[in-house]
Amino acid sequence: MPERSVKLTAIPHIPLVKPGDDLAATLIRALDGASLAPGKQDVLVVAQKIVSKAEGRYVNLSEVSPSENARSLGDAVDKDPRLVEVILGESEEVVSYGPGVLVVAHRIGVVLANAGVDQSNLEPDGDGERVLLLPVDPDASAAELKTRVEEHYAVELGVVISDSVGRPWRIGTVGIALGAAGLPAVNDLIGRADLCGRPLQVSQTAFADELASAASLLMGQADEGLPAVLISGLEWSAREANAKALQRPKDQDLFR
Repeated sequence: MPERSVKLTAIPHIPLVKPGDDLAATLIRALDGASLAPGKQDVLVVAQKIVSKAEGRYVNLSEVSPSENARSLGDAVDKDPRLVEVILGESEEVVSYGPGVLVVAHRIGVVLANAGVDQSNLEPDGDGERVLLLPVDPDASAAELKTRVEEHYAVELGVVISDSVGRPWRIGTVGIALGAAGLPAVNDLIGRADLCGRPLQVSQTAFADELASAASLLMGQADEGLPAVLISGLEWSAREANAKALQRPKDQDLFR
């Protein structure tokens, strides 16, 4: 069997991203500065947070007036009702809640805690009440980054926009793909033979999620300051699909 290997490289020296920044140009400068030229079917994994920052997805809680529903739910989960109001505004459905956590179906289709609304790793803004939302359309953001980076390097590659989420059954967070472009977000193996020659019946791999999770090993969750990772050595032939392909329909979701 031929040897297989994949290389993950955290892209250094990416500056703090501000609203209105040209994120593609920022990433290209960092890649060039580190002498990292993406090759064919390399994947650029970019943390959701810097995408949201570039898109100006900030809300200041001092400007939020919570509804009665947000106040009641805030009491139940022990959260600032203004924050709960922002979470509800980003959500289509409250899936579950308990002390300290509010699990919702986000308007982009992802089920996660607190609609991805976050205050970690945000630069001071004076009153400390600023929160950051998920990108408006992570798949579109991934596609835009892909187009710009491909034009610069004249090579076809994939882009994943990642975030860290918790999961049913398991403790801890892992990286998932909120957005994807240029690769098969889901790799359907149904019908392919296993080692014993039996056709696989239900096997599908969440390819984009696996890439996001691998990249998160280098990105970290605290003060690492490494919001983008280049993954090299991959090959795929499956049809391209964006991250929406990873979302399980509600009528098939046993947790909703």
